[in-house]
Amino acid sequence: MDTIYLKFQTIVSAPIEEVWEWITSLKGIQKEMMPYFKMTAPKGIKTINDVKFELGKPLFRSHIYLFGFLPIGHDDMTLIEYTEGKGFIEQSPMTSMELWRHQRDIEKVETGTMITDQLTFKPRHSSKLIRKFLRRVFRHRHNVLKQKLEKR
Repeated sequence: MDTIYLKFQTIVSAPIEEVWEWITSLKGIQKEMMPYFKMTAPKGIKTINDVKFELGKPLFRSHIYLFGFLPIGHDDMTLIEYTEGKGFIEQSPMTSMELWRHQRDIEKVETGTMITDQLTFKPRHSSKLIRKFLRRVFRHRHNVLKQKLEKR
């Protein structure tokens, strides 16, 4: 199967500090992913700052539930790059993927903050279906970002 690349960008009016707080919080991640996925984290973890981590080594194992209730595997959450206030690259061993790499960057722009997600992945099976599904999931995630991080 071929490696798949997808890219998504959104500009929100919220300041970069607020966007960083959102994208590194478990609450923010969960809101972006539902109703498609739910991912677990160890008790007491509310943000990335609650985890002592070393780049390239798993932070923790997250169990993944399709539509919030159907167990479909796990993700050994691993950051390979992390720049406070700017972005990260998560490249995690995952049950359903031969390769999973998610790069999320944020940058200040004239009208607020630009959020960019770049995905590189290689599903173990059903690559066309998984590509379509992940495109839908990340479009949803960016819609949630717009809803939650726009100043009214």
